[in-house]
Amino acid sequence: MDLINKYVWLVDTIYKAGRITYEEINQKWIEQEMDDNPIPLRTFHKWRIAIEEMFHLNIECERKGGYHYYIGNVNEIKRGGLRNWLLKNISVSNLLLDCQSLKDRILLEDIPSGQEYLATILDAMKTNNQLCITYHGYWRKDATTFTVYPYCVKLFKQRWYLVALSPYDKKVRVYGIDRIKDMEVEDEHFVYPDDFDPDSFFEGCIGVIVDEEYGIETVRLKVTANQSNYIRSLPMHSSQKETERNDDYSIFTLEVRPTYDFQQEILKNGADMEVLSPEWLRNEIARKIEKMYNNYK
Repeated sequence: MDLINKYVWLVDTIYKAGRITYEEINQKWIEQEMDDNPIPLRTFHKWRIAIEEMFHLNIECERKGGYHYYIGNVNEIKRGGLRNWLLKNISVSNLLLDCQSLKDRILLEDIPSGQEYLATILDAMKTNNQLCITYHGYWRKDATTFTVYPYCVKLFKQRWYLVALSPYDKKVRVYGIDRIKDMEVEDEHFVYPDDFDPDSFFEGCIGVIVDEEYGIETVRLKVTANQSNYIRSLPMHSSQKETERNDDYSIFTLEVRPTYDFQQEILKNGADMEVLSPEWLRNEIARKIEKMYNNYK
């Protein structure tokens, strides 16, 4: 783990610098108290190879003007995905570990229980083993036990979710891992379908609700100028585009499935966000606002 942290530090240092020499890397290495001794050149090149194998990131050298190192396929970091998530999280973990003296001044969000089963699920995914889970959904009185085929996992709002096929009705369902009460890996294997793609499964979705009753639609949102800064810096969806902007408001368009999760994202913005279209969604949000108002009358 210590070696992985060093790999991440090196990637993060080169990424932030854009172009940086071996001497400048060592200067930062010592300044940030990673070690009292500089990184030997041979070790540096070993780390470059390991980083390429582990994260598929190529640290290349520009020989003109003094041997500057840079990340050749930097778009692999910019476009997101698992490796980007890992790099960011390990980088933040390293930063926090170096700030133990500030532990009482750094406040973090808690993640609900359920992570104890995450390793078991990932192991079953690697070997395509069936899982027997005891699951207690929020809408059921009692827990039930059944077999599933684990396809993928997804993190949403501090909760991990298991996406799995139910062999009984042949439907792919989403299960909150924190609602799993017990789990066993079965000896039987399943065949992971070639035509299943997790990104396609959640196409147009915000959150984990995949409701086939909702097709992908163009949604137009009018957002106040102040709130637009938040929506602009942390987009609601990858399809988000800002089509109009002035001193009072901005208009954003998204290609999404307007499921329950998406509607909750709209409502949490309160009076700072207004649905312009489609008309049915505007009416649905208005109905929910009216119901909320009636609760307080």
